[in-house]
Amino acid sequence: MTDPIDGAALLDEVEAFHRRFNVFPTEAAYVAVALWDAHAHLLDCFDSTPRLAFLSPEPGSGKSRALEIVETLTPRAEATVNASPNALFRLVEAAEGRPTLLFDEIDTVFGPKAGDNEPVRGFLNSGYRRIGTMLRCVGDGANQSVQRFSSFCAVAMAGLGSLPDTILTRSVIIRMRKRAPNEKIEPYRQRLNEPQGHALRDRLAQWADSVREQVTDAWPELPEGVTDRPADVWEPLLAVADAAGGDWPARARAACLELVNAAHDNDEASLGVRLLTDLRDKVFCGADRMPTAVILEMLLALDDAPWGDVDDKPLNSRMLSKLLGQYVTPANKPIKPRGIRTPSGFPKGYYAEDLTDAWTRYCPPPPGKSATSATSATPQVSGGESVADTATTIRHTPAETATPTALAG
Repeated sequence: MTDPIDGAALLDEVEAFHRRFNVFPTEAAYVAVALWDAHAHLLDCFDSTPRLAFLSPEPGSGKSRALEIVETLTPRAEATVNASPNALFRLVEAAEGRPTLLFDEIDTVFGPKAGDNEPVRGFLNSGYRRIGTMLRCVGDGANQSVQRFSSFCAVAMAGLGSLPDTILTRSVIIRMRKRAPNEKIEPYRQRLNEPQGHALRDRLAQWADSVREQVTDAWPELPEGVTDRPADVWEPLLAVADAAGGDWPARARAACLELVNAAHDNDEASLGVRLLTDLRDKVFCGADRMPTAVILEMLLALDDAPWGDVDDKPLNSRMLSKLLGQYVTPANKPIKPRGIRTPSGFPKGYYAEDLTDAWTRYCPPPPGKSATSATSATPQVSGGESVADTATTIRHTPAETATPTALAG
């Protein structure tokens, strides 16, 4: 009878193997990648499998080498650059068992010049969960039938730039960088080092068999604040860490918080969320209503904002209405412009009460310091009172339309 494998010590060896050939940006990255390697051997225990994404802005940042090391440590690894969806799901359905798919140069699949790769995106998205399937017609001519093929498998990717949001939110993201002069690694020699990685892979498989029942029944405790999709991503990795023991449970949760927060910091909010946030923090600033003309003037004046070039032209009232119409008021009706009474007319505009629900649901927390009144250079609307009834300062647009200014109410 062989002695049981010490899971914590084995993960230490896996991490050390990566450190020999890879320079990752943070300690958390080494922890996450080692756990990901191990989780691939326990895929049948989980309801979901996180994607592993090595991304960088420039070539020569070690992404492909990281993928190469992962390949030596994971079960039935299959490297690909441009496989078709049909080939991918047939690999997953192969009798040998689920592969670990490794996509190098993933930017050629999803980059700006890649063309239509929705089928591959669909495969990667659906295969994140055990229930993920793809429908295909099988048979010849009129004798075809629809068949479901599983797409559930572990996937690691490496590429320049970024990935579609639907894939990023399902991924552990490692943002690689060029090595600094003082960061040294061993040269990777496939004939010499690949067998070393395979030996670790085989021990990972043996250890996985010994903890399979424990991991299947596990419900790992997630760090506070890690919910929804990030929780789905990290639950399998935390289960592996708990099964390994030692200092891995604590290191895994620290890595989870660090990488989840880093992913949030790198999120590019949708145009709609950016608009809502700018309206709350830069335009309304506590005012209860705002004419469309003033909103547009203030948005277009913001530095480092996208409003001067939306679909190759400045944001206008029609675009503004279309973007805000995607969201609803507290009464669950689309946000629409309404009339605002001013001393010189009744222009269309928007009311804070219509936006509050969307602000609460979609925007990040407001700045710690409460919003102050807008500058005196902009037209004003007092909170809760008609402009016609107050002694507010009014200035006119080129069209001679009175435009109330944002004043915190």
